[in-house]
Amino acid sequence: MLSYRHSFHAGNHADVVKHIVQSLILDALKQKDKPFVYHDTHSGVGRYDLQDERSEKTGEFKQGIARIWQRDDIPADIASYIDAIKVLNQGDELRYYPGSPKVARAQLRDQDRMVLTELHPSDFPLLLQEFRGDRQVRIYKEDAFARLKGSLPPKERRGVVLIDPPYELKHEYMDVVKAIKESHKRWATGTYAIWYPVVYRENIDKMLKGLEDLGIRKILQIELGVEPDTEERGMTASGMIVINPPWKLEGQMQAILPWLKEAIAPNHGHCKVEWIVPE
Repeated sequence: MLSYRHSFHAGNHADVVKHIVQSLILDALKQKDKPFVYHDTHSGVGRYDLQDERSEKTGEFKQGIARIWQRDDIPADIASYIDAIKVLNQGDELRYYPGSPKVARAQLRDQDRMVLTELHPSDFPLLLQEFRGDRQVRIYKEDAFARLKGSLPPKERRGVVLIDPPYELKHEYMDVVKAIKESHKRWATGTYAIWYPVVYRENIDKMLKGLEDLGIRKILQIELGVEPDTEERGMTASGMIVINPPWKLEGQMQAILPWLKEAIAPNHGHCKVEWIVPE
């Protein structure tokens, strides 16, 4: 099932949280000179035009990145993320939003590399076009988890895997758990960053329980909510589950999330940073 198009949702509150966490992990990896790999399982198209009819139809970016990118009190720790957005928007107009591959590419050094996978027949050629000629980027039109399994452990032995499926189908939540189980066997020291949407809270609870039951240590949950949970369909919150997070990430997000909540969802929002499984 390949009907999901991220262009309807680019730059929304969920993207903001996901890409801030992603940027902080990459910042941490860059503290050492040794090369690292960035592996993105569901890459999308790379960049999104916020004046596209799909983006304009939902206007979700107006309640996300549009509320923060030009504020004068932006936390210093999210500078890399904001810089990636400003690179695409030369001026004061917010026209483009970077997908996770572009957020990552803005931080790669000469010695680092990216592995991207995308199956959608419309998105894959756009992703290919975005990175055409870039020798540090490999792009595959393959099943995300099959490619991940075949790519681990990476030759660098350092890096991060971003896992952010669309969760169109209920079984995708447990597909993530299975992928982590297989991946961790091959590369136990890697950082795995799993994005999730809160549409029905029970799906997230089951996924968290599945991850906890794997016996893996150091699993951190980061979540920003914009509305209280509800039985009605619709994303009320989103978050990141990070396995083997950088040691500073917990404290950084404890400082950043309250600021984000006040900027994006001051009345009904919530935020939390909790260890699902401690060290």
